[in-house]
Amino acid sequence: MKKIFPVLAALILLLSACGTGGNGGGKIKIVATAFPHYDFARSIAGEDADIVMLLPPGTEAHSYEPSPRDIIAVQNSDLFIYTGGESDAWIDAVLSSMDSRRGRDLKMMDCVALRREEILSYMTAAEAGDEEYDEHVWTSPPNAAAIAEEICSALCDIDAAHAEDYRARAAAFTGELLELDESFRALAQGAARHTLIFGDRFPFLYFVREYGLDYLAAFPGCSGDVDANPATVARLIDEVRLSGAPVVFKCDLSAGKLADTIAAETGAKVLTLYSCHTVSRDGFNAGETYISLMKKNLEALGEALN
Repeated sequence: MKKIFPVLAALILLLSACGTGGNGGGKIKIVATAFPHYDFARSIAGEDADIVMLLPPGTEAHSYEPSPRDIIAVQNSDLFIYTGGESDAWIDAVLSSMDSRRGRDLKMMDCVALRREEILSYMTAAEAGDEEYDEHVWTSPPNAAAIAEEICSALCDIDAAHAEDYRARAAAFTGELLELDESFRALAQGAARHTLIFGDRFPFLYFVREYGLDYLAAFPGCSGDVDANPATVARLIDEVRLSGAPVVFKCDLSAGKLADTIAAETGAKVLTLYSCHTVSRDGFNAGETYISLMKKNLEALGEALN
């Protein structure tokens, strides 16, 4: 679990003096911890809210620690959206210090049925780590749709004057998610292969279980390890060779060293599968969205499974 940093203690008194949620009649304020939270919120809120994303583009999500400014932004928000789970342990301490906070808090992990991280048989105890709930709930488009509905409901409660607009945008966004779902489902059902090889962490548990796919990976989704056990590397290389898998995957923003090693030994191609947990700065500036990144995943999976 991430340590709760000492600055929190000093901020508790400051927070009590920062006012409460609300903005004096202007646009409502939404604070989102990471990219999917931010992207879902902006898709539904549109121009009717000011939205802040705490995790800067291109930042490794699992190593994030909030600044005092971030914490004050949470205090003053009308809606705060976060994942929950071990990576967001700091949030419990922050929220518990905010006795005067009037804003709403929406935890993504409360919006869907959760799955525990899976420890594959070949993983060592060090690689596996502690068994916990997988936090990457948004990687399944049906989960993303359920989360979007909860965001819409919260916004309608907070800002009833724009409820019709929120519902219209949510319906359009959910429609795009359902189209993605249909495309992934058709791809999986018609695929020649049904196993993904991942030379990296594996934050796609909700995705593969949604579409009946199997996988082999170096680490679970929230593992802090970067160096795989040699036996694990050998296991993944053997699987690629035996199955003839044409693709080995790496995560977005990963250096991909392990995937490159497997590819060099087998002749497989290295492709990126986007967890959407974060986005590169160039991608963010170019207007990448959850939908656009998942469409890239659809293309990559088409190559890997056929």
